[in-house]
Amino acid sequence: MCRSAAERLSSLQNLCCFCGRIRYRIDAPLGPGRSCHCSRCRKAFSGAGSAYAEVAPGSFFWLSGDENLTFYETMPGWGLCFCRTCGTTLCGTANGKVHGVTLGSIDGDPGVQIEMHIFVGSKATWDHIGGPAPQFLEFPPQAISN
Repeated sequence: MCRSAAERLSSLQNLCCFCGRIRYRIDAPLGPGRSCHCSRCRKAFSGAGSAYAEVAPGSFFWLSGDENLTFYETMPGWGLCFCRTCGTTLCGTANGKVHGVTLGSIDGDPGVQIEMHIFVGSKATWDHIGGPAPQFLEFPPQAISN
């Protein structure tokens, strides 16, 4: 069953971390889903990698609990926000603004699927990537990443 754009967008209106202390909403459809398998994402997400989608500029809003957020700068200008109580990684930031959200923090259908796997050249030896999404050793070619 296909969901309408309005139904998919309504599933992005009251999202939260594992403990529920931090809530956020997204007022626009998500960008393409990606999974990064680099060693940094494996550490940050305690798994095979990250699963995330970019958000449109100005469409992300903290609803409550932002005082419980912890920010970690992974490299100059880039970082992660997570809940200091439960540890849920909620989003990535670029230049102080939310750039993308973790798909695992979205209850229900986010309206996207993983469309590509990146940095598979450095994936863990125990990681098996399934599904039809293309895999790239590092970043995808510029034409695909836009």
